[in-house]
This record gives sequence, C-alpha cells and structure tokens, in this order.
Amino acid sequence: MSESVLDVLMYLFETYTEQEPEPDQTVLRTELLQAGFDELEVDRALDWLEELDARQQQPFAAMPAERSVRLFSPLECSRLDTDCRGYILYLEQIGILSSSQRELVIDRLMALGAGEIDVDQVKWVVLMVLFSQPGQESAFARMEDLVFEENTGMVN
Repeated sequence: MSESVLDVLMYLFETYTEQEPEPDQTVLRTELLQAGFDELEVDRALDWLEELDARQQQPFAAMPAERSVRLFSPLECSRLDTDCRGYILYLEQIGILSSSQRELVIDRLMALGAGEIDVDQVKWVVLMVLFSQPGQESAFARMEDLVFEENTGMVN
C-alpha cells in the first residue's frame, strides 16, 4: 500500500474519535499494521500525533498577538499554495481558529512530510487539531459543518 501519513491519521481519526479511553500506541500500531498500512507511515503518523500533543503542552516560543499578521516562509509557501494559505487565514477570520491554533495547524501541516498540500488536507488537519484540544467542541462542530457543507456539492 502507498498511503501517506495523512491517510493513516484520517483512518485513526475516523475510527477512534468516539472511543473512550484512547487505546495506547502499541495497540494502535498493531491494529494499523493489521489494517494494511505501511510500517514506516504508521510510525510517522504516531510520531505526528505525539508531536501534536507535545506542541499543545509546550506552545511555540513566541505566540502571535491577537491582531498579528501572518507572513508565510518560503518553505511554507512551497508546500501550502495560495488556496491553502487563504483557507487557513479565512478560518482564523471567522473565529474557528485562534492565532495560536493557526500556528499549530501550519506546524502539523508542514510535519506531514508530503509534497504540496491541498485544501482538503488542511481541513482534515484542522479537524484533528481542534478535536485534540479540550474546550474546542464548538469550533470543531463549526469546522465539521464547513467541511461537510462544502463537500455536498449543493449550492445554497
């Protein structure tokens, strides 16, 4: 199989979001391998999740001010096209993401290790980041509505 880290993360997200308590990494790893995912991608996905948790425990050295302007680095621009960057900033403007969550989303997108990232991948990472943070149920529900509303193909 030629899955990416995001494919493994999406599988985990869809399979384990309702479970309490969360299974430990050994159980997750075994189940993912049995599901047919590549060992390297499974390990990278589990590392990605650990880093997500670590980033939430120890925020970035210089958190952005509430009304700061985000300038993207050349590396970020090479991986996140104009649509992706615009979508992330849009989510911040409508109140789904805070400035610190925006930074966490960008960090986790860059950590995917993939080439260029598309807007659908951004949506999934935003959902995962919001889901992982206590007290973000409302923002998560709004984002989930946005994702599924946009994917219906219906025009309002």
